[in-house]
Amino acid sequence: MGELIDSSRVHSARRYNYWLGGKDNFAVDRESADLIAAAFPTVRTMARENRGFLRRAATFLAAEAGVRQFLDIGTGLPTADNTHDVTQAIAPETRVVYVDNDPMVLVHARALLTSTAEGRTEYLEADLRDPAAILADPLLRDTLDLTRPVGLMLIAVLHFIRDTAEAAGVVRTLMAALPPGSYLVASNATTDFSDAEATARYQAMIASGRVDAYPRSSAELGEIFAGLELLEPGFVAVSDWRAGDEPQPRPDPGEVAVYGAVARKNR
Repeated sequence: MGELIDSSRVHSARRYNYWLGGKDNFAVDRESADLIAAAFPTVRTMARENRGFLRRAATFLAAEAGVRQFLDIGTGLPTADNTHDVTQAIAPETRVVYVDNDPMVLVHARALLTSTAEGRTEYLEADLRDPAAILADPLLRDTLDLTRPVGLMLIAVLHFIRDTAEAAGVVRTLMAALPPGSYLVASNATTDFSDAEATARYQAMIASGRVDAYPRSSAELGEIFAGLELLEPGFVAVSDWRAGDEPQPRPDPGEVAVYGAVARKNR
């Protein structure tokens, strides 16, 4: 492993695992998660709906767009409906590379995320902020054929990069390495659906260091998705992205507070 598991520092993947009802987290993660949940009681709804967005978007790419390769960065701890679970159930030959910077995620991933015999699943310990290193990794190059379309999954990870220009640059670097016909799937925290009180509360928590997910507006997400064909319905709450078959009524966007979108690279 590149580094030891640090149980004294909060990690977003473990905090998210706690919100989803998992047990792969430490006291420091639970404390952080509970502080956020005290200010935003619907945060567990957010976590579930974000996972549902991943499932629907991956289903779309595999079943309708015919994508057979996926690069999932910011994987998080394994739970239900992982990218390979969804896509290999549709096309067993699908290949998936997972990337995360938490050693605990990689330990669990290697133990729990097994591939179909026809497909392949691999795991890299790397950081989204260094996309060149991800793309240059021999294991990625051995698993994915970058001359064929790839689904780039950035689920609830871009908002850990505070500067929008930096986040957009990371996405540009990654998408530049992928051929036409590839897709970007991303979700990002937002205050666009929140009232003034909730927005002020969120900004205060960011300022005090209790929240490390930086919200973006639809206009800022437009910068990140620049040059790609945004698919319908555009930037919407993750709970509303192609959710016609989900239980109704859908959660209020303000309870979810996360944008989701899918876009295609045409050239």
